[in-house]
Order: sequence, then structure tokens, then C-alpha cells
Amino acid sequence: MKTFTKTTLSLIVALNIGLMAHQAVANPLESVETTEHTKKQRFKKLKEALAKDTSTTTDHTIATAGVLDTTVSFGDGESEVSFETNDTVEDVNTTTTPEEADISSGDVEIPTTPTKVDDTAINSIEKDGKRHTTVNLSEYAKAVNESVWSPNMKVNSAMTVKLQVLLDWNHASPGPIDGGWGMNSKKALTNFQKIKGLPATGKMDEATWKALTANIPASQPALVSYTITQEDVNNRFARLPASAEERSKVKGLYYENIVEMFGERFHMDVGYLKKLNPNKKFVAGETITVINTGKPFSGKITRVIADRSEKILYAYNGDKLVAAYPTTVGGAASNTPGGTYKIVNKVKMPHYKATVDKDSENPKSYILPPGPNSPVGVVWMGLNKPSYGIHGSPMPEGISRQSSLGCVRLTNWDVLELSSVIDVGATVEIK
Repeated sequence: MKTFTKTTLSLIVALNIGLMAHQAVANPLESVETTEHTKKQRFKKLKEALAKDTSTTTDHTIATAGVLDTTVSFGDGESEVSFETNDTVEDVNTTTTPEEADISSGDVEIPTTPTKVDDTAINSIEKDGKRHTTVNLSEYAKAVNESVWSPNMKVNSAMTVKLQVLLDWNHASPGPIDGGWGMNSKKALTNFQKIKGLPATGKMDEATWKALTANIPASQPALVSYTITQEDVNNRFARLPASAEERSKVKGLYYENIVEMFGERFHMDVGYLKKLNPNKKFVAGETITVINTGKPFSGKITRVIADRSEKILYAYNGDKLVAAYPTTVGGAASNTPGGTYKIVNKVKMPHYKATVDKDSENPKSYILPPGPNSPVGVVWMGLNKPSYGIHGSPMPEGISRQSSLGCVRLTNWDVLELSSVIDVGATVEIK
């Protein structure tokens, strides 16, 4: 039986992807503060999905709610990172996400001629907040930046965030950074050790710390101050309609609010972003605390392996593992086929053909516009198996914890990184 504390439920509600009957353009502040009905609808659907899950799951500790006071014990070099926190939510494998609405299957529309697309969301993610400083940081942010691992240390969540950021910088992605040492962070640490040829224990030790920091300047901050620009505020934000039919009638599946946009730009869980910035209105000229995202992967990726059981996409240059990303891979229920394939196309900001009631006597299909809240996110890399590919996600917090309608799903920022360094013709193994 699944149990949820009041704080955990509020965190689920706080994920900023809503379900509404009609899409309306909203200003960034209004969308954050006045869409409570949207959040309740989304939460209800997610809660129902959680309740239906009967699979064996692994506990996932969320430190977001108590990020300023959560105790972290790293123990000695042979022990695991552990946390004492009041809020625990299980990792789950549900059949669909709320963002998939009533969609039972779908496919990406591949343009036959060059098509101009609105790549505002991609530009926002890839901008990575270069206009930042370390001026006027909070004591907590300073503690994160100054954290140095040592055996037997006991610190607050500052060390946890520092480790998550270091893993992100080293392209062993932990998914959205949230200050909690959950499933994706544990796997990211193990994957980093594999990348560096270290014993893959999933536990911190001196060799792992040295490898994590080897190519990182000691002065490089994990948390920085970012001043919100008028350009940020002027981005198009709109509520996400509830059904595929309603979504097909709007111009784009945009971010619902500026906090959701910043979450993807700075690789952050939106609950953690808001916890770091209490009482902020997220308006132009305001300074907020965010993750200092690192440089994109600059090497070459020639093949990837999507491991369904481990929920990881392993990226290789030849036989060398060079990066790893948490992923959602469709399972037996979504008929995602195992096997070896080739990437045959790459499409940014794709249109998506959504099929509703596929198994009914009267299935219907709708062409959904592109956007970060599209079922396939901001990038599609199609395989030589029709209707299957690697793509982004409208709900980064759900990566590796929920099943998809099929294919291989990454966060929007991870799929952008991967697509920039892998060519059409690269090998994709799904196992």
C-alpha cells in the first residue's frame, strides 16, 4: 500500500504541468499563483495512477521539503549516502503520465521540406543562465559551493546538492536536481564510476571524489545568483489543455509558467527551485538562486544502449562509455521492441500525431503542435522501426519512475545534449 505525507502530496501538486479544459496565454506570475484548479486536476490524475501501481518499488527520498534542515550522513568511504527526512515517496512505474492525457498511441510527423519552427524553448534551455554571479548568495548556497567530501563527514543537504551538480557536470545525469539522494542520484553515481573505470559501488569514496572534481575548477560554484530578464518574462506561457483534441487546437504546447521554464533551463526540480527562492515573484529584475549548469558534452557519441531494467540510457564513443542519462523506456504494456536499430532522423520541436482510443471501434487522431509540454518534448530522434525513437519529456520529474507510451524518453535538456553529439546512422540498442 502506498502512503503519502501531507508534504509529499504538496510536492506532487507543485509540479508545474497542469490539466485544463482550455489553453489560455498567461503571464508568468499569474500562471504560478492562480492555477490551483489546474494543479488539483493534475494531482488527482497522478494520484490515481500511483494507486493503481502494484509493482515492487524502491523508496525514493525527497529532501526538497526540508532542504535547509535535512541531515545527510555520508559515513565512511565504504558506506552509502543516507538521509534522515520526514518525507518519502516511492518510485513508481505507472502506465502513462498526466501529460499524455487521453492519448493511447502516437507518432511524430516528419517534415518533408525545411520547416521553420519556434525554437524559443530550446533556446531557453540551451541558454543555461550565463548571466549569473555569486553576489548576495544565501548562507545555504555558500555552504553548497564550499562543500568538500571527506570520509565520515556529516553535513546537511548542501553536500547532496554539490554531488548532484558534479554528476551533472560530468554527464552522469541525475535528472532534475532536487537536493534528495533518490534512485536517479544513486544510479548517476554508479554510472559515473563506470565512466571513469572505478569500482561501480554506488558509494562515495576518495577516488570517486577526486574523479568528480578532477576537471572542475575549485572556484566553480554549484549555486549562483541569476537576474531574471525581460526576455525571460516575455516568453509565451499557457495552460495545458486536458484532452488531445483540445491540445490540437492551440498554437503550441508551451511552458505553463516561468518556474517550469527555469526548472528545465537550470536542470532543477521545480519544487526545489521554489524552496531555494521563497517569497520570490519571478519577475524581471529579480535575482534568484539557481544551479550553475555545466558545459554540454563536447565529445562524440556513436551508439547508445537503453536498458529497460536499469532505466538508463548508456552513451558510448565506440566501446568507451562517455555519458549516461536516466530514462523511461516503454515496457511490455507499450510494446516497445527490444533489439538493435539505427537513428534515421532528428527533428527539433516536432509535431505529434496523437491517437485516442486506439483499440475502440472509432479511434481518432489529432496533430498536436510542438512545445516543451508535447508528449515527445523538444527533440525527436526516430529509429528505423516506424513510430519508435528517442525523445524529450514534458515531465522531467517523472523520468525513470513512470512508463511511457513507448520509445525512449529523456529530460528535455538531456535529449538536447545527446542529439547535438550523435549522428543519424548511430546504433541504438534497446534491451
